[in-house]
Amino acid sequence: MRVVYPSLKVCYNPDSRSPLSVSIRAHANFPFPAFDQQDSFFASAFAILRQAITERAFPTASVAITYGGKLVALRSFGRFTYGPESTPVSESSIFDLASVSKVVATTSMAMILYERGLLDLDAPVVGVLPEFAGEDTHRREITFRMLLAHNSGLPAYEKLYLRAAEREEFLREVFSVPLKNSPATHAEYSDIGFILLGIAMERIAQEPLDRFCQREEFGPLGMAHTAFRPPAAWKSQIPPTADDQTFRKRIIQGEVQDENTSVMGGVAGHAGVFSTAADLAIFAHAMLSGGAPIARRETLALFTRRETSPPRTSRALGWDTPSSPSQSGKYFSPSSFGHLGYTGTSLWIDPERQLSVALLTNRTWPNCSNWAIKEVRPKFHDAVAEALGAVR
Repeated sequence: MRVVYPSLKVCYNPDSRSPLSVSIRAHANFPFPAFDQQDSFFASAFAILRQAITERAFPTASVAITYGGKLVALRSFGRFTYGPESTPVSESSIFDLASVSKVVATTSMAMILYERGLLDLDAPVVGVLPEFAGEDTHRREITFRMLLAHNSGLPAYEKLYLRAAEREEFLREVFSVPLKNSPATHAEYSDIGFILLGIAMERIAQEPLDRFCQREEFGPLGMAHTAFRPPAAWKSQIPPTADDQTFRKRIIQGEVQDENTSVMGGVAGHAGVFSTAADLAIFAHAMLSGGAPIARRETLALFTRRETSPPRTSRALGWDTPSSPSQSGKYFSPSSFGHLGYTGTSLWIDPERQLSVALLTNRTWPNCSNWAIKEVRPKFHDAVAEALGAVR
């Protein structure tokens, strides 16, 4: 069946609590080729992904590109693993987003709570998480803004899953992680900070993170294939992320790759969301349209604006912005914002060019040692921008 390029339109009813639909309307006056001609239009960009799969940068990739309010590409490449008999990927395949969860779920939840007057960005975290106080008085200086901007002084990562077998034990461990730097003096991307942020958001909202996000974010946007802890029925649509023979001693498919999130039951502030490229396009379209129904335009601008301190930080609140060099490539504007995920996922959004690119892979298969995607991502983003004439 021939499909023309569609325009994404989020149909939001603010008086409804039920999941709302996303209508896709065909536009005959769209200036680019028909949707079934995307392979020729984005030939250079797609060739980069095919070559990356051939060179085993990752087994599979799924892509969604929006431009000018329209979905201009939705395409998948490769198989779930490198085996010739492995399941072919499709546009309905669902990926472990890893740290892209930080923006799709946790940061969006923070925006909602901020708008409702429930979250004071400059309030001390210990006011909500008194267990975090400890003996180091610097811990009382850490604010929610610092957690979001990754300048709290907390370390990037700790293998807490080796010291905790279940969630309550894990929480005791994360509350006691020592600071690496004094607060607000050094920008260092921190999973630990976002784990704490997720726990704090749950206490403020008096609701689990996954339940809140489903009702307030994924449902209203019509992201029908996005969730923490994906149901068993989704497993056959999810590419595996690891052959884990050290910790869980099984192939990781349909469950979160991140070990710390696994110990937390699959729901954490830093990881755990599964989604499709198409659903991320819907989310990106909402961000490009001013944030509704998740947040007002002013709130989105606050959270996506690069912080001015500490010096040389590229971080906004939850989001990252293009640095030099950037995984977004060389063409995304300074007003762009995005995020990467450890499993080989990314989402970049450029409001100046009205462009978004979601790239989902499982580069961690069969293990996490292959970082070739760092070379692939910027080349792919550049080729997309060049194909769209979005270069300035």
